[in-house]
Amino acid sequence: MGEAERGESAPRLRISFWCSNEHETVPSFASDAQVPETWDCPRCGFPAGQDRDNPPDPPRTEPYKTHLAYVRERRSDADGEAILAEALAKLRGEI
Repeated sequence: MGEAERGESAPRLRISFWCSNEHETVPSFASDAQVPETWDCPRCGFPAGQDRDNPPDPPRTEPYKTHLAYVRERRSDADGEAILAEALAKLRGEI
């Protein structure tokens, strides 16, 4: 189908977005659409903003933690010793 058969295309705006790696992305939006504050960079996946000199910070990823690491964050060594002593006492039939 040609443009004559489809009708006129909607008026568009092309807005530039920059990520922290200085990649520029220029998506087009309908002129009456609300333009988002950030846009995902198609090259690196970081968030991109409209301010070239001050792009959004890349997301910070937390390293993988084991279950034991989470337990150590919640319990002190003294708590661990008390829990271990109680469990051993139960096994020995003292409690």
